[in-house]
Amino acid sequence: MLLRGNATMSAVVTRLQWIARVATGRTNAGRGLTVFPDDVYLVSYPRSGNTWTRFLIANLVDTDNPPSFTDIEARIPAINLWPDRTLRRVPRPRILKSHEYFDPRYNQIIYVVRDPRDVAVSCYHYAIKRRDLVDGYPIEQFVPRFIAGEFFSDFANWGDHVRSWLGTRQGENGFLLLHYEEMLANLEPELTKLASFLNVDTSPERLLRCAELSSVELLREEERKQSLEWKLTKKTRQDKPFVRAAASGGWKQGLSPQSVAQIESAWAPIMSELGYELTFAANSSAATGRNLAECLPHKEAVVATAGSGAAELRK
Repeated sequence: MLLRGNATMSAVVTRLQWIARVATGRTNAGRGLTVFPDDVYLVSYPRSGNTWTRFLIANLVDTDNPPSFTDIEARIPAINLWPDRTLRRVPRPRILKSHEYFDPRYNQIIYVVRDPRDVAVSCYHYAIKRRDLVDGYPIEQFVPRFIAGEFFSDFANWGDHVRSWLGTRQGENGFLLLHYEEMLANLEPELTKLASFLNVDTSPERLLRCAELSSVELLREEERKQSLEWKLTKKTRQDKPFVRAAASGGWKQGLSPQSVAQIESAWAPIMSELGYELTFAANSSAATGRNLAECLPHKEAVVATAGSGAAELRK
């Protein structure tokens, strides 16, 4: 009984210390963010097109003032890069970038989803850029860790993250679902959806101007100039780009059949629901039986070990 009491007290102290760090600006906001009712959140699992969408939104809102990598954080800041006291000073209504799994406090959400097979390839290269993986680390060994949510442990794994949002908000007012692949294939209708959601002019001239200012070629050029200044990339390898292929279907060349089968087996039901064609007759019985109530406790267990994933990936 005494040991249990000590463990409970220790957990309370740890929680209070975390709250104090958030309140005093000594840690980034994340789930400790102060949420305002007029906030708009751009949400996705990491490496799903969030940065490109952030530039699209910034250019939609103000076509006369194109953003750069050095000032995008002032216009659409990422909640996991800045302390709460800094974010509270952002003029309202705020548009904020988030990779968080479901948060019931978010009222207006733009959710970007991407084929998890492409997300896996992008995450693999990003891990090398961040020095969490060494050059030559086999992607076949990375994929099971990606499926387990080991690399982005703060945000669960791809399937749990997507289900947490679609299972609670899809079809409701204040929720816009965008497919990265559809944005790449035909941007104009997706931009129209974005502009309408944000109550911005949807004239063809404005949409065309936004698309031109947010082209992948321009983003790559901006990254080359400002990578050492942007908070997200300045401490990463400069020989590896943050903006990579910006394409869909790269997994067909980047993943082995075994890795593809592993991903599809893990998330076949939600992938099919989102319209992603499966290449294997995946055994998805485990995934089929899971629901949101089971996903979130698993996520909390993952968060309890946050920080261990990157260290393990270096092995």
